[in-house]
Amino acid sequence: VQLQASGGGSVQAGGSLRLSCVASGSSLKYLSMGWFRQAPGKEREGVSCISASGDSTNYADSVKDRFTISRDNHANTVYLQMNNLKREDTAVYYCNTHPPYNNPWGQGTQVTVSS
Repeated sequence: VQLQASGGGSVQAGGSLRLSCVASGSSLKYLSMGWFRQAPGKEREGVSCISASGDSTNYADSVKDRFTISRDNHANTVYLQMNNLKREDTAVYYCNTHPPYNNPWGQGTQVTVSS
């Protein structure tokens, strides 16, 4: 499945962004999905994941209570609402199946948080 993330940008600390991930080539409705991020000089890490039905979600401790993952299977789209952004959230954000297995990574979307 091909995935395209969008919605990133530059915001000040405390601000909000909503990321979207649109799938093409295959339906997402049977797939668990996740958001991942990679900061400069660091390895890619998992941020959040959501079950195929959307009734189960998980978050990294660093984003818990600030980020919310959701999905619209009719629109073949996964979202990440990010509130109270911090400088340490600066990274390129990607979506992928969860786990990613061998599914290719899209280009990601840059999120930059300034103080």
